[in-house]
Amino acid sequence: MATLFSKIIAGDIPCYKVAENDRFFAFLDINPLVKGHTLVVPKREVDYIFDLTDEETAGMHLFAKQVAAAIKRAFPCKKVGMAVLGLEVPHAHIHLIPMQSERDMLFSNPKLRLTQEEFQAVAAAIREAM
Repeated sequence: MATLFSKIIAGDIPCYKVAENDRFFAFLDINPLVKGHTLVVPKREVDYIFDLTDEETAGMHLFAKQVAAAIKRAFPCKKVGMAVLGLEVPHAHIHLIPMQSERDMLFSNPKLRLTQEEFQAVAAAIREAM
């Protein structure tokens, strides 16, 4: 059975896409900690990030690096933090989060409630910065 993220990649579930190549896909987290909070996932369905091949791991990090640079240009911040938790959805993913302080990376923080227009504007800003 396909994961939530596989359904997003396939276009069966709508998302706010930021970037895509032949192996990886980046889209906005629907429950963001801050504006610009983006998820990077492999198109191949793998639950545990350390079960990716070495080539996939390297490729995913290089893709995430490009997305992170675009996030930083679109949402000026001190750094773009990276987190891998992997318990919410059984599909490997990296969280990219614009940070002004380490507190921005606390997943226990309240999530932002953005409108569809705000999500669209955030995604467009990152795409344009790519």
